[in-house]
Amino acid sequence: MMAEAVGSAYKRTRVRDYLRDLVEAGAPGDPIPSERVLCERLGVSRPTLRAAVDGLVSTGLIVREHGRGMFVARAKITQELAAPAEHGFTLPRASGSWAGRVLEFSQVQAGARVGRKLQLPPMAGIVYIARLRLVDGEPMAIEQLHVPAALVPGLAPADMESGDFYELLRGRHGVRVHQAVQSIEPTVVNEKEAGLLGVPLFSPALQFERLTTDRDGRPVEYVHSLYRGDRYRILSHIALAEEDAAAAVAGAGHHPGIPPGDLATAPVGQTLTTGDVQPLM
Repeated sequence: MMAEAVGSAYKRTRVRDYLRDLVEAGAPGDPIPSERVLCERLGVSRPTLRAAVDGLVSTGLIVREHGRGMFVARAKITQELAAPAEHGFTLPRASGSWAGRVLEFSQVQAGARVGRKLQLPPMAGIVYIARLRLVDGEPMAIEQLHVPAALVPGLAPADMESGDFYELLRGRHGVRVHQAVQSIEPTVVNEKEAGLLGVPLFSPALQFERLTTDRDGRPVEYVHSLYRGDRYRILSHIALAEEDAAAAVAGAGHHPGIPPGDLATAPVGQTLTTGDVQPLM
């Protein structure tokens, strides 16, 4: 039984890797061979092949079109995260042309939880903004911002439709963001979120939570965001001390949280601390 399980796992891995190679070698919209052709080529059963294809469809690498077949999906929107340098850094912008559509805009009381995040009394006023973020016109994320009302007098919904919110804070309100602590976790979308993002119910997604502070350490923004898992990815560059890098290469150890030999990406769910930030969007 153990040998059969290992054999099945090896077949699934081999099929998945073969399909990934096809995707990486192709261009968006290129056709993928039919299931029958792939089964014959790889010597596997239809269930084994379909399991591998389903996995790549759910992660946004392959798209199925009823009556037409399978195709290489469009490239994902990539957000590159730079590792902190000695004198701070600026985050590269995510790819694509970003815009926003305001879903809700109101001034409300902070409440206990958000008040703790923003270091405000529960009765203090905040501006709450829910907006749909679009890339090249396609829904990409649902974002909920909480900003102390005293920092942004006169802020209007139209201000959140386009442009850089941090530039708006700096130019109009004299608020200079400096640091952000952000966590990223995997999740799935509920029915309402699926409708807004145009994806099936329970599709994979990335959940972001970010608290941004200014140069005096004052919280200026608390954000909760949900990004499509099939169209968005995070890329991190990790800087290691010489002794850590040497140990990783030698196989004698690795940096906590980073698998040996995989130094280019940070694991999802890792808390990232950034300095002199620009918005992730």
